[in-house]
Amino acid sequence: MKNSIVYPYQDNLYINLTNHCPARCTFCIKYKWRYRFRGCNLKLSSVPSAEEVIQALKEKAPLKKYKEIVFCGYGEPFMRLETLKTVARWLKKNRATVRVDTIGYANLIYRRNILPEIKGLLDAISVSLNAENEEKYLLLCRPKYGRGTYQAVLDFANQCKKYIPQVTLTAVAMPRINLDKCREIAENLGVGFRIRPYLEKYEDK
Repeated sequence: MKNSIVYPYQDNLYINLTNHCPARCTFCIKYKWRYRFRGCNLKLSSVPSAEEVIQALKEKAPLKKYKEIVFCGYGEPFMRLETLKTVARWLKKNRATVRVDTIGYANLIYRRNILPEIKGLLDAISVSLNAENEEKYLLLCRPKYGRGTYQAVLDFANQCKKYIPQVTLTAVAMPRINLDKCREIAENLGVGFRIRPYLEKYEDK
């Protein structure tokens, strides 16, 4: 398998910026699937620069054939904030629809509100909620920042509404997660909600 900075899946093209993440979710397939994803090797041998990402995107041209260009690999995209901004700016100049899939820790990572910096660069953002309360979240997601992270994720999603047109909370369909309550939390925040499938056995397709 070739190492993948960008990789297609269904109608979208995904950008794999980093393998690092400040959470270690119990349901994450990164370890179970050994950094593979449906025929792609997402284990990065080196951290790609903005120029390398843009070159990889150019090789997938024309970008208009993809519904969305999504920052999402086996790591947290906002850990590469400056690279993300540079690439997103290039994508918007090329009239792409841009989304970020995130765990919602960006403001904890940088100890500031980073959202004004990405205004106009994203069309959509998906924030992983994954639990209906803090206690369950801590057990399932094991965040680096510990107690208080769950509320920080909710606050981040709420603030996203000021800067990004489409905001969605997501949760994995696991027996321990009350998806109805997660949906209710999203509705109370005034954002969308999407259920993600629980994946276990490796699938090439």
